[in-house]
Amino acid sequence: MLKTFKKKLGLVLMTTVVGTSMILGGCGAKKEAAADGKVEIQVMLKGQPHELEAYQKVIKSYESSHTNVKVKIISTSGDEYTTKIQAAIAAKNVPDVFYVNPGEVKAWVNSGVLADITEYVEGSTDVKLADLWEKGVNKYRFDGETLGKGAIYGLPKDLGPFGFGYNKTMFKEAGIPLPDKDKPYTFQEFIDVCKKITKDKDGDGQLDQWGTGLNVNWSSQQFIWSNGADFIDSTGTKVTVDTKEFAESVQYFADMQNVHGITPSVEQAQTLDTYQRWIQGQLGFFPVAPWDLGAFEELKFEYDVIPWPAGSTGKPSTWVGSLGFGVSKNSKNVKEATELAMYLSGDAQGQKELVDLKVQVPNNKEEAKRWAANTSIKPENKEEYLQIINEYGRNFPADATYNAEWYQYFFSNIQPVLDGKQTAADYCKEVQPKMQELLDKAIEQEKEAKANKK
Repeated sequence: MLKTFKKKLGLVLMTTVVGTSMILGGCGAKKEAAADGKVEIQVMLKGQPHELEAYQKVIKSYESSHTNVKVKIISTSGDEYTTKIQAAIAAKNVPDVFYVNPGEVKAWVNSGVLADITEYVEGSTDVKLADLWEKGVNKYRFDGETLGKGAIYGLPKDLGPFGFGYNKTMFKEAGIPLPDKDKPYTFQEFIDVCKKITKDKDGDGQLDQWGTGLNVNWSSQQFIWSNGADFIDSTGTKVTVDTKEFAESVQYFADMQNVHGITPSVEQAQTLDTYQRWIQGQLGFFPVAPWDLGAFEELKFEYDVIPWPAGSTGKPSTWVGSLGFGVSKNSKNVKEATELAMYLSGDAQGQKELVDLKVQVPNNKEEAKRWAANTSIKPENKEEYLQIINEYGRNFPADATYNAEWYQYFFSNIQPVLDGKQTAADYCKEVQPKMQELLDKAIEQEKEAKANKK
């Protein structure tokens, strides 16, 4: 899924402009009124061409109703975006509106990059704050101590509930009862069903259909959380990967291949990744996020989404990702920039245009309900995405810490576990001290940043 995620965010875009032509280097220009006397707002975006096209339409609608504003779009590839926005920050030439990840909020507030836009958000006449997902807005709140509380420093571009799909056609052909959309499989039930699906269909002695195929970076958290474990404690100061429950979850993940044989082998995955195998109808279960729906519209099999398998807690769990619109603290037009960000985040008509392209769940709650009930949009059980947002979706573990190095370290050397050459328990005990060291370093960096800010 990691490869899929990068494909989604990293396709190279054409530089597209609304209004006067501009390249990234133009971020350094003085943000003065345009020649026609209009307020000029620069917005830096990344995304797929059709997604950018949708935002062009939304921005044109905004300009039509805000005749005193001219918007210039700066677009770049997903792979280049981070480098370019960091360069703009270093040069103090940040666009008026730009993307921010929840995990960047603390650092960018402390370093004076993000503007406090609470006043303008709460006073917006275009979009009401109450119309948006509270969980989405809270990802960009920060009170100086805790992420999720206090002032607003960004608005959600989207919420990405990471759902779990299954090949309904495969189940019907095998005569296996369809999964219950309201009751998750237990860990053992999931293994048992996957074993029934995994088979050599053409009789050549080689498996050509598997139960599932999951990427550890994006699909291990679900098993860890639902088994009552976590990467970090509630205080955000102690790494907890060395618990029994955590190791059990990671071992379960690795055993899907090494013990149960319900996933393609490493060699088979190199020949054809699991994303492509899902598209070709070779997998029974696979993650299906809202940004996948457009790409999956033409699948040659019927699919739907269900809860992720649940461990000892008996409750499913998964993450809800997000990307937000931030406003530069140095913008000469913070009010107008915030109005644009608010419009992009939650305008009802704009949300409809984005929904038509099947790239996200609407940020507008009422629009999201209509979207989930729309039977013309696959899959059938889109309500599951709303349940993830409302009931059991969680933030990434590193979102609330000053950086993600400690979290990323866990995945950097995990391959021996996935290959069956090291037990999960041994690995978790081995990496915990280094992860704790990196977390302690992040905590100290945050303290220093706060002190320097004062």
